[in-house]
Amino acid sequence: MKKVLVIISGLLLVAGYSQINTPANNYELRGVIEAGAFGFRTHKIQFGTQGTNFDYVKYGRQNILFPFERYSLELNLKPRHTFIALYQPLDVRTVATLVAPLIVDTDTFATGTPMSLRYGFDFYRISWLYDFCPAPERELGLGLSLQLRNASIVFASLDGEKQRVYQNLGPVPVLKARLKLPLNRQVWVGSEIDGFFAQGSGITGSTNVESSFKGAILDAAVRAGAHFNRFLDGFVNLRYIGGGAEGQQKNPENPNASGYTSNWFGALSFSLGVIVH
Repeated sequence: MKKVLVIISGLLLVAGYSQINTPANNYELRGVIEAGAFGFRTHKIQFGTQGTNFDYVKYGRQNILFPFERYSLELNLKPRHTFIALYQPLDVRTVATLVAPLIVDTDTFATGTPMSLRYGFDFYRISWLYDFCPAPERELGLGLSLQLRNASIVFASLDGEKQRVYQNLGPVPVLKARLKLPLNRQVWVGSEIDGFFAQGSGITGSTNVESSFKGAILDAAVRAGAHFNRFLDGFVNLRYIGGGAEGQQKNPENPNASGYTSNWFGALSFSLGVIVH
């Protein structure tokens, strides 16, 4: 993560304080960083049709706040098109003692077992927006995103005797919208939504699933910001991140797994952000 921060910081400096961004150019490079905290409102997961529908919030110690961070680079081709590259880490690790048996596919973790739990779901997203309101101080953008899910989910007893690991990598198609409106010459408000719901093979981002397989994502934010100077904006942001998937894989990707998954969560984050341009 330190390497990522160094790279992002360097790119932001290039974007904001070099000759790349000048009023005469028909393009602009922007860097955006958010940092804050998030908490799960709901989070349940199940592996195997006979497996436990495990409540992470109630029984897996996900009932606290976790660090939140988000990085993106934007290339605005004036006045209509914006291309965005986004990285958001999401790697939650907790320790909990089971109050009931936990069945994960063919494995059973007994009541009272101290567990190490990992829910890793970093995502990478590229987006394109078309601005229907090309005035520099306003934005009404509609477009598309392609998100890469990078899942690593682990159930392991603390003594190391037993563990189940699930990993998955694949594309997810998403619809995108973004709005920005000035309140005066310095203060602005905005919102941003990435979302999609699909059912079936292919359209959900995988051909290795049954036709009943369904998946969804919703990444929605509202924010208020201010122009500090020509190079820098700051903002506060409230974000909802949720979604998941449910259904059967045709050929299970993970060893000794049935291929059935039900994984749904909803989380809220509050963050402070900066835009360097």
